[in-house]
Amino acid sequence: MEEVTKAVGDLTIAGGAAGAGGGGGAEAHKKNRIQVSNTKKPLFFYVNLAKRYMQLHDEVELSALGMAIATVVTVAEILKNNGLAVEKKITTSTVDVKDDSRSRPMQKAKIEILLGKTDKFDELMAAATEEREAAEAEAEEQS
Repeated sequence: MEEVTKAVGDLTIAGGAAGAGGGGGAEAHKKNRIQVSNTKKPLFFYVNLAKRYMQLHDEVELSALGMAIATVVTVAEILKNNGLAVEKKITTSTVDVKDDSRSRPMQKAKIEILLGKTDKFDELMAAATEEREAAEAEAEEQS
């Protein structure tokens, strides 16, 4: 788990790299979108990535299709229960997904959850950073 946290901490975010490219006015909104998969990365990768996005953009949009919807909801609930985020908007829909094995597209459920920073976000993040640094210093002393 610590490797995931470190990997997210070392991550640099380039504008627009997180989401599929849209057009027009939607492009500015896509830079804070995280498309969640329930197979590619562990749950806390997305939790830590969402924290990082909120530090940079004040809000984050979590998006998922099908079976990954449960993962997105869990990520949002973890952030809310830790006092880091508030729900701003939740959108559900169905989208047509082409499958090579079928002749016609199939429909999948889609969810988008827009989360914003709480008033205490910066304070909580600073406290977590201090705690982590203290634990690392203590670990160094013991070794």
